Amino acid sequence: MRTLAVMTLLLLADDVLAQRPTAEPFKAGRSVTVVNNGIVATSHPLAAQIGLDVLKQGGNAVDAAIAASAAMGLLEPMSCGIGGDLFAIVWDAKTQKLHGLNACGGAPGKASIDLFRGKGLAEIPEKGPLSWSVPGCVDGWDQLRQKFGTRTFADLLAPSIHYAEHGAPVPEVIAGYWRSADANRDAEFRQVYVPGGTAPRVGEVFKNPALAKTYRALAAAGSDAYYTGDIARRLVAFSERKGGLFAAADLARHKSEWVDPVSTRYRGVDVWELPPPGQGIAVLQMLNLLESYDLRALGPTSPAYWHLLIEAKKLAYADRARFYTDPLFARVPVRELISPEYAAARRLRIDKAKAATDVPHGDPKLGKADTIYLCVVDKDRNCVSLIQSNYFGFGSGLAAADLGFALQNRGCLFALDPEHPNRLEPGKRPFHTIIPAMATKNGKPWLTFGVMGGDMQPQGHVQVLVNLLDFGMNVQQAGEAPRVEHVGHATPTGRPAAPGGGTVKAEYGIPEAVVAELTRRGHHVERVRTNGGGYQAVLIDPTTNVLHGGTEARKDGAAVGY
Repeated sequence: MRTLAVMTLLLLADDVLAQRPTAEPFKAGRSVTVVNNGIVATSHPLAAQIGLDVLKQGGNAVDAAIAASAAMGLLEPMSCGIGGDLFAIVWDAKTQKLHGLNACGGAPGKASIDLFRGKGLAEIPEKGPLSWSVPGCVDGWDQLRQKFGTRTFADLLAPSIHYAEHGAPVPEVIAGYWRSADANRDAEFRQVYVPGGTAPRVGEVFKNPALAKTYRALAAAGSDAYYTGDIARRLVAFSERKGGLFAAADLARHKSEWVDPVSTRYRGVDVWELPPPGQGIAVLQMLNLLESYDLRALGPTSPAYWHLLIEAKKLAYADRARFYTDPLFARVPVRELISPEYAAARRLRIDKAKAATDVPHGDPKLGKADTIYLCVVDKDRNCVSLIQSNYFGFGSGLAAADLGFALQNRGCLFALDPEHPNRLEPGKRPFHTIIPAMATKNGKPWLTFGVMGGDMQPQGHVQVLVNLLDFGMNVQQAGEAPRVEHVGHATPTGRPAAPGGGTVKAEYGIPEAVVAELTRRGHHVERVRTNGGGYQAVLIDPTTNVLHGGTEARKDGAAVGY
């Protein structure tokens, strides 16, 4: 009898622990930036200031975003640059409409499954020239500028040209990322990024005169210089030197695509993401799965909340591995995947008490990344959510010394299985991890935000939104709050899921009691200092129209305004 009573008390205590909300809100390490006119938020303070200067000089949010993005290619080159791709969501205040831009490039025309299989490869290498796909960033800038901008390329690139020629000090977090360059022995790469023999340390001034020349060519001739002009010729010559597959026609045929963002409603807010080949709809799938749970009552320190989040992620990522691909080459059932009815059916697979170890994809009735994110809102309330990436740190690990930038390795995200929807095909765009986001209330922009970091991005988007909408955090707290990341899922490259349900990486800010309870439920939990990412956001108060900017301490960034 006594044993039964003790067991009953333990079960009751466990239930209280699983459901107990936090005693007080999470305390952020930084204050919210609160201003009337405009905000630029980036992961480097100098890039944010460059964007802010554009706003103060009469440019709009798109102008400022392009200028800041160009600066980031110089200041955080391991994460982004004109050798990578770009995605953006724009709110046009004049027409009161959202626009999506997919500026990612396709596989070279010479690329084929047979070519890689002939080299004895089961997967596309994550480094080296065979991982290249056509970079879309420069055309993305040009498309944004032509459709919404008010300034010339020369105006917008001038600050970055100045700092490329005269140098800019390297901040703490970026210096840490840069250390990976020390192990790269490629001579041309080292000439660009390790000119002193070792990666730049904190406070060391870094210059990139070759990138300054490339930016000057873009300022003079626009994107044509990159895709059909002198830069294109140099890229093809570089490819030939390194054993890549690029031909002049691959660059010349590149064209960015304007797309319609897609959305779901969560807690009365419409959350907008871009459709595939990116992974944005995984955010919408996760939100749909979580919508029916009372997360507010659980609270941000409840093991029950974290368990539901992880299980929702597993379901969404199982679909991601099976269905996400370039919609120009195969049908992607976007509407079905983000429908409430599909979420209701998938939600039945969530066991509230036990972690799933085998998560199959659904049936929607078919008929590490290194990245930078920035956002800008201007005085007219034009909004830009922009993300840009090389994929891995310094992308492919190869940089043309005469051009001053590294080429991305997005091509390694194709599958070499001829039956897989994301299979490699000439000209096809690979599955993409980088996703900008926006949220509207009553048809008006409310939140412009993003979280960089490969597979972490959808998980980060959802955690930020839950922090804001369920837990009542402010825009700074929502991004700084401790996060979890679940890894070990199947991937769109055809790699299977890890056995046993994968691993939950819990930041040290997650209470030990939560980790213990998640472990009891069957999750394999690993403690980590940080799950990376890099959050920026601007929230527009719908009552006062005042701007609230946030940028987290996991990066060197700043949200600056006037």
